[in-house]
Amino acid sequence: MPRIERALISVTDKTGLLELARGLLGFGVEIVSTGGTARLLREAGLPVRDVAEITGFPEMLEGRVKTIHPRIAGGILAVREKPEHRRALEEHGIPAFDLVAVNLYAFEAAAARPGIAVSELLEQIDIGGPTLIRAAAKNWQDVAVLTSPSQYQAVLEEMQATAGEVSRATCWRLAVEAFRRTAEYDRAIAGRLARLEYADGEFRERDETLPPVLDLRLPIRMRLRYGENPHQQAALYGGSGGVAGGEQLQGKELSYNNLVDLDAAFQLVREFAAPAAAIIKHTNPCGCAEQATLVEAYRKAYECDPVSAFGGVLGFNREVDEETAAEIVKTFIEAIVAPGFTAGARRILAAKKNLRLLKVDFGWRPEPVLRAISGGVLLQTPDEATLDRDGLRVVTERAPSEEEMAALEFAWKVVKHVKSNAIVYARAGQVLGVGAGQMSRVDSVRFGALKALLPLAGSVLASDAFFPFPDGVEEAARHGVTAVIQPGGSVRDQEVIEAANRLGLAMVFTGMRHFRH
Repeated sequence: MPRIERALISVTDKTGLLELARGLLGFGVEIVSTGGTARLLREAGLPVRDVAEITGFPEMLEGRVKTIHPRIAGGILAVREKPEHRRALEEHGIPAFDLVAVNLYAFEAAAARPGIAVSELLEQIDIGGPTLIRAAAKNWQDVAVLTSPSQYQAVLEEMQATAGEVSRATCWRLAVEAFRRTAEYDRAIAGRLARLEYADGEFRERDETLPPVLDLRLPIRMRLRYGENPHQQAALYGGSGGVAGGEQLQGKELSYNNLVDLDAAFQLVREFAAPAAAIIKHTNPCGCAEQATLVEAYRKAYECDPVSAFGGVLGFNREVDEETAAEIVKTFIEAIVAPGFTAGARRILAAKKNLRLLKVDFGWRPEPVLRAISGGVLLQTPDEATLDRDGLRVVTERAPSEEEMAALEFAWKVVKHVKSNAIVYARAGQVLGVGAGQMSRVDSVRFGALKALLPLAGSVLASDAFFPFPDGVEEAARHGVTAVIQPGGSVRDQEVIEAANRLGLAMVFTGMRHFRH
């Protein structure tokens, strides 16, 4: 176990610095420091030795050069169990360091500042800090390396229990964390600078939405019991926002499938401004409604397909209240995602001990969408396209009524979240039937009508992509549909429009599709 006798401290973040220094001094540790760190320690009346004393050189080049020196690097990198390393230290009078506490210039914070000059940004690239950290981490068996104030207290407590020593197990954990930190730092620098191009004597932001190199590093948030099936291993990574960063308030641990369905519910109900509820089964909505109150939205969503709702996952875009909770507990539900739950709702839902409640910040902004394929990943920007009524094109002889248009707008928001080929039957504020994932569009029309329990007469229909033949519109009319919203763009659009006119349907083209594979 390395005994800590000499420490090098050079930190940008001064949080906990004085507590660390006082703790080390209490064990008789000599502290060597630089610049602002040394000044702060002296102002607190603590003894400190300047790096310049050891190197024989003053800090220079506006502080760019202070710790990059053989007499510092040698004292960190020397392996104590190697006689030749010990002889080199003695021959050159180099003091050995047993602990290095360094954190880095705040490049990430600087890079996030809008309008920061490139010259100022480059000044926030730390050189000496990563060198010291990596050197100490490489020589982990002899040197403890601290890269965050959050590590200080645990190390001091360990030293207290071991008369000033730090175990090699602890040193190894600290070294792994140190390499992780420098890797993160380098990625942040490379990622930000890759977005800049230099030409004609000036820097410009590259006009690129997708990065030339996709660099992912996500911390594990939790290990899951298994993946989609019990023979598959799984874990959740990330957790900075959205469903991945949600707070579980009650219930069994979340499963892989729960999380996928919760995300589908979360993303669907975020589409609506008024109180909305969604019921998800195997990532597809089997009910969705937008009403004046949350409880009415849930009742309307449940009416769509009570059979499929059993064992489903719910999403709400408002805090779940007591009245809504009382409706929810009438059937078996796996999990609920919402921006919150009232105390009364929590008491009611607590009766269902296995019911998982997930509180999520609805201020989350959509991120690029990743999908794995064999040998690589696909990345695309999120589908944030919204409907602009002024941009719709009425293509039939009859235009939709105001009531039909409201229903079409609602259905279009929902169909965006149904797996293709996607068909949604709806009236204003309520889904009546869903046709999802069929290999032909007309089959999705048939399946959506087959699943519908509520009357379809007078309903509207949304299609996520164009109708390739008139048969889909003809099938919809057979079930009582009066208006259709679809992207258009088929070579047979005119045939489809003529069928709609013949059947007395109103039809609008959006000019955009919403495939979800």
